[in-house]
This record gives sequence, C-alpha cells and structure tokens, in this order.
Amino acid sequence: MITAEKPKTIRVMFTPFRDGLQSLFGGKARVADLLPAIEASAEAGIRHFEFGGGARFQAPYFYCGEDPFVAMDRIREAAGPDADLQILTRSVSGVTLTTQRSEALAMQARLMAKHGTTWDRNFDYMNDVDNLVATGRPIVEAGMHHQVTIALMGLPFASDKVHTPEFYIDVMRRLLERDVRIDSVCLKDASGTTDPKTCYETARGIRAILPPEIPLWMHTHDTASMGVACYLAGIAGGVDGIDLSVRPMASGTVQPDVRSMWHALKGTGYSLDIDHRKMDEIEHLLEEGLEDYKFSPVTTTPDARVVNFPMPGGAIGPNVHMMEQAGILDRYGKVLAEFPVVVEAGGAWTSVTPGSQQYWLQAFNNVLHGRWKKIEAGYGKAVLGYFGRPPLPPDPKVVRIASEQLELPPFEGDPLEAAPDSLGPAHEALRQRKLAETDENVFLVAAAIVPGKDMELNEGIRLLSGRPRIALPLKEKAAPAPAARPAATAAPAGATTAATTAVPTTTTCEVVEGDTRRTFKITIAPSDDPAPSRSEGPTVSVHSPFEGKVEVVEIKVKVGDTVDKGQVVAAVEAMKAKHDVKSPAHGTVISVDVSLGSEVAGSDPILTLRR
Repeated sequence: MITAEKPKTIRVMFTPFRDGLQSLFGGKARVADLLPAIEASAEAGIRHFEFGGGARFQAPYFYCGEDPFVAMDRIREAAGPDADLQILTRSVSGVTLTTQRSEALAMQARLMAKHGTTWDRNFDYMNDVDNLVATGRPIVEAGMHHQVTIALMGLPFASDKVHTPEFYIDVMRRLLERDVRIDSVCLKDASGTTDPKTCYETARGIRAILPPEIPLWMHTHDTASMGVACYLAGIAGGVDGIDLSVRPMASGTVQPDVRSMWHALKGTGYSLDIDHRKMDEIEHLLEEGLEDYKFSPVTTTPDARVVNFPMPGGAIGPNVHMMEQAGILDRYGKVLAEFPVVVEAGGAWTSVTPGSQQYWLQAFNNVLHGRWKKIEAGYGKAVLGYFGRPPLPPDPKVVRIASEQLELPPFEGDPLEAAPDSLGPAHEALRQRKLAETDENVFLVAAAIVPGKDMELNEGIRLLSGRPRIALPLKEKAAPAPAARPAATAAPAGATTAATTAVPTTTTCEVVEGDTRRTFKITIAPSDDPAPSRSEGPTVSVHSPFEGKVEVVEIKVKVGDTVDKGQVVAAVEAMKAKHDVKSPAHGTVISVDVSLGSEVAGSDPILTLRR
C-alpha cells in the first residue's frame, strides 16, 4: 500500500465536460444540457476543468448545430473567471484529424486563448519530439499554460523496445534538452492499457529528471477497470495531479469517479484538492441534463479485452455509435481481433486520436475488404511518415502497399511543411458564399476540411449557412399516430404534375429541432429535357453497402449516363471514411434519387438504372 512520507495534496482536473462527453457520446452533447452541472461544480470549489479541444471542438458543429467557440464562452461564464479551463490538442493535427500548417496551429492557439482557455495539453501520438517542440511554441506564444504530454499505451504484442518506462523517460529527457518552455508534463494513457508497474516506474524516472517546480500529471481511462490502480502507482512514483470525473460520466471508458479515488487514498497521507461530498449534487444535475441521451452499455461497461486492442474511450464511444448507425455492429469483434495486426504493422504509435482512428479504420477495412486490400488514407500516410516518425519501423510490405494505393512516396521531412494549406481554401469558401471571414469562421471551415470532400458538405460551411447536421445520441421517442390522409383527388384534364410542370413551383417546409425552428422555401424548376422513358425494360436500384444510415458524399453520374456493372457511381461516408458505391448491373441512369449530404439507409435507392 502506498504511504506518503508527509501529507500531500493531489491536484485534480475535472473531466466530465470534455473527456466524459467524448468517451461516452463522441462529444455529441448540447452545451445548455451541461451548464447547470458546470455552475454547481464551480460553486463546489472546483477550479480546474477540461472543457474543449479533442473531439469536443469538432462535435458541437459536426453533430449538434452549435458553434464550439460560443460553447467555450458559455462554459467560461458558468465556471467563473478564476477557473483554469483546459483543452486537448493533437500536435501536428491540432483539433483536427489531419495535419495542419504552422499558420493554422498559430491561429488555433490564439482563438483558444481568446475563448477562455488557460491550459493546453498537447500530445503527439507518435511521441515525436520534433513535433511536440514545434507545436508547443504557438501555445506558449498565445499565453497559455503549456502542458507537454508523453503518450502511454500497453502493447498488444511483445516488445522491449517501445512503450517501456525507459522509452518514455528517454522521450522526456530529449524534450528537456530542447528550447521550448514546459509548464507541466502529463503521462497520458488514452486507452487505459498501461500496467501499474510501468506507470510507477515511468513516473518515478521522469520525476527524477524533471525540475521540481514542474508538476507531473497523469491521465488514464477505466476501460479495463485499472484506472484507480494506475493512479495509485503514479502517485507513488511522484505524480502531482490526476484526472477524475463523476457519474454518469465516469468509469467505463471514462476516468475514475472522484469518490472512488478519494476512497482509495484513505489513510495513505494523500488527499485530493476536490471535495468528494459535493459529487452527489453534480451527478444529479448531470443525470437531469442528460436525461434524453442514450448511454451505450459498450461505453459504460468495463471491458478487459481492451488490453489486447488498445482503443481509447474517446474512440470506442463514437465508433460504436457509428457502427450502430451503419448497421454493422455485428462486426465489432472482428475489428477488435484485427487490432494487434495493424498496430504492429504500423509501427506501434499510441492509440490516441488521430492514431486510434487510423488503427480502427484500417482494422475495419481489413475486415470489410481483406487484409491490406484497401489502405485507409490516414493510416497509410502515417506509415509513410507524413504525421512524424513512428516509434518502430513500419512493416516494409505495408509501406509499399500504402505508397502504391495512395500514390505517395515515403516521407522523412517535417509534417508541418508537408501539410496542405487549409486557411486559403477556407477563406475562398467563405468569400464565394458571402460569409464573414472572421478568424473564428475561417478556422471552423479549415478544421473541417477533408481532402476530396465537397466543400458544400464541409461542416463549417454547413453551420455558417444555417444548415448544420444534427446527430445527437438521443433516446428514441414513440412516434405520434399518423393523421388520417385526405382522399386523393384526380387531377383535372390537361393538368401536369410537379415533375413536368412548365413553370416553377414554390412551397415551404418547416423543420423543428429542439428549440430551433427553421423555415425553408423550396422551388421546383421546370426541366428543359423530358425525363427518360420508364416504360421499357426492368429497373435496378443502386444502394449503399451499409444497412444503417450513412451520408452520401459523392455522386459520380447523372441522368442519361450509361454505367457498367461494378462501376463506382457514388460514395458514402461511414466510420469517418469514404466508401465506394458500385453499380450492381449494366444500365442507363434514369434517376438520381438523393442529393449530396443526404442520409440513406441500405434500403434507400441512391440511383435507379434502366437495364
């Protein structure tokens, strides 16, 4: 049992309002549903919150119809002016899933500081020291507390070269030799798979070389029910601060509950700087605010299997939700079984975003298409060196396949210099649509740019144009009984239908989402060309390869085109990746039944062909 030589207070960062949301719902929660619990937390004396960054930057406008900067401002107001509010950033990816240039990361840092951030925890999933130094400088220049992070992970295969205490201590030693200010250090295990002995020896070794005035922090998840044990080991090794949460946003794929940790420290001489007796009220307000949200047992239940597929809570939650939506949750176990293969072949980078998503999508592709038959773009760029240097050399065979499929050479340079420009296209997209080019708007668009994705589907453009996608994980409500339909009335002689009318026809449509009510005007224009005849030959519908709901992100053909069997005619997005839709037969396109951005299920036709 650990015992303090003299009483020591362990500092706590409170995580239900960022990591808790991400690990359980992929960050998909309305800020108004959280504010009462945040206010109560501040009144309880909590002064250090995690409130943004990670998926909690993109999720508000990708899925909730909310501006993340406005959400940050509202949390700052609720938490009060004196609280430390912390974000999570991903080194060369910032708060995105792709690499960014230095100018974009500098804009990100300025905006985060402007909207209430005082601490920035910055990690690099490769543990690439050059990346950590280069991306830490904008954080310091923006005036925020710079918490440099060493990413931990338990390996799903045997190795004495990486993810050992010696490996992590060496990363810290090299960071201390560089010319960047470090205000604190965090040992971050996003998957909760590092064993307590490694936690203890890593903390003790880093504490021994770290200047005494620099606090050492530790972050883990309780996915494998080891969170409290690992925190105890870290505290015994010299950790000064830990991350904790509170039910219903605690344990499972999230951090341990404050009350669990308080109980574990009884009689040890260690205590927390947070009052466990205040947790009941905060828990009650969270349960009340999230009453309409559906909690998945996959994310709330511990799963010891994670030690063999190091997947972070922040990725398990959204991926399970996306698999449910796409109707493929039955393949979850097969994807997990493929995880050790993609981890070892890739070079053993840590499974924290975007690395976790790269592992997940490649394992998913291996299950869906056959091993290495389709290289996921992020995974492929990672093994080729475009995100930095992996801890171990990637499998040469996979490097060759990735280079061939992506048509990219291996890269050994600076990822920041190789990153595509995101700010220029963001400015241009706003200008074309006559939308304000504020720094906030530019960054919202830039942070949502995905190579090859139509700008009309960019989530920043959607939000600023008043047409965001709403995809909250809410409980299903019983639908009201349908009203009786009036009897059909025969059209008068000589009348035309809307599809063949000679003049434009305008109607209105009202959409209600929560407290928001929007009215749209829809005009159906006349067609100059008569519709192809449907009276000859059988028709064939083209469908998504997924049974559940996915988004149409590309339509490659138009009415009148002739297509061959197996030809790619459209694409849908599932699991944050684009998937081809192929024609099941030879024929002529007689109708395009969806538009870009439409959500379709497997039974919904995307195109109709005449054979």
